[in-house]
Amino acid sequence: MSLAFVSATGPDLLRLLALPVFAWTAVRDIKTRRVSSHVWVPLSLLGAGTLLWEGVLAWRAGGTAWIHEFIVPATVSLGLVVPLAYLFWWAGGFGGADAKALLVLAVVFPTQPIYAIGSWTTPTVPTPIGTFSFTILTNAVLVALAIPILLAIRNAAAGRFTSVMALGWPVSWERLPEAHGQLLEGPAGRSTSGLDLDALRMYLRWRGLTLADIRESPDRYRDPATLPEEPNPPTDGAVAAAVRADGGAPTATAAAESRATGDKSPEKCGDTASTGQVGDHDDPWGADAFLDDIEGTAYGTAPEQLRAGLEAVTTAETVWISPGTPFLVPIFSGLVIALGYGDLLFGLLGSF
Repeated sequence: MSLAFVSATGPDLLRLLALPVFAWTAVRDIKTRRVSSHVWVPLSLLGAGTLLWEGVLAWRAGGTAWIHEFIVPATVSLGLVVPLAYLFWWAGGFGGADAKALLVLAVVFPTQPIYAIGSWTTPTVPTPIGTFSFTILTNAVLVALAIPILLAIRNAAAGRFTSVMALGWPVSWERLPEAHGQLLEGPAGRSTSGLDLDALRMYLRWRGLTLADIRESPDRYRDPATLPEEPNPPTDGAVAAAVRADGGAPTATAAAESRATGDKSPEKCGDTASTGQVGDHDDPWGADAFLDDIEGTAYGTAPEQLRAGLEAVTTAETVWISPGTPFLVPIFSGLVIALGYGDLLFGLLGSF
């Protein structure tokens, strides 16, 4: 069969429909770090249909086509790539969308496709085991490994030499409310275990504050007496989530309780926290109260981690963040490389 000037089998041509969908998920993941689970349903149906169709064609052809070109690669795809995707997700190496993407690829691209474009046939370097989804996975891993190298080169070219130059780049604090990733900053300096920016947004929305608010009056908002009596919904930290804000002003009840227990009132908390020390309060920034009140764990954030992140973003004009490039981007890149070139790892090894 042929589609325009591309010739291939029917199942392989239908599989190309997955390419624009994976392109969309990669762009979506970059912009929002959110991909709906619904997108994988039609792709799974596409994969199941093309797998069945190809199986019928291979059965009719018999011999090598049935055993070596279909049964073996399909078995490896479903029996190896699928468990690997689940294992990496279970171990925390992948996000849920990343694992689902690999599961779908194992069904959509289990065998080696061949496309003829005029006199040119692609992929030019086919995988030796015939399992195309495994080729996509290894390509994606190689692309992901190249990202820190590219970051280090970018920072070195700009004269930014630091211990985290292979992990991220500096941004102005004004960009943090719209940024994705993880802080690489803390009161003690650069760190690889900084605050997740989604968790920072959750905290600010819970309090009904903006980042500008706490930068303007950090001493005030360190005091847990300024926590709202009825916090706002924290959302999931997505940039585009619909939120409401009330300025974070404490209620009359909260202020009265604070004075009754001998704490400084919110209006005067600047006097007690003027040293800027986190230890001036039992629960600085209300970190414990926030994490106890919300559902879930705010992406695994610990109270100390939240406090350290807040101290960093309230004092620095520029902070280093790790963009945390979503793995859907390397997956899409690995798919494109696999379709146009083939097995990147096998090609590199062959060059030596």
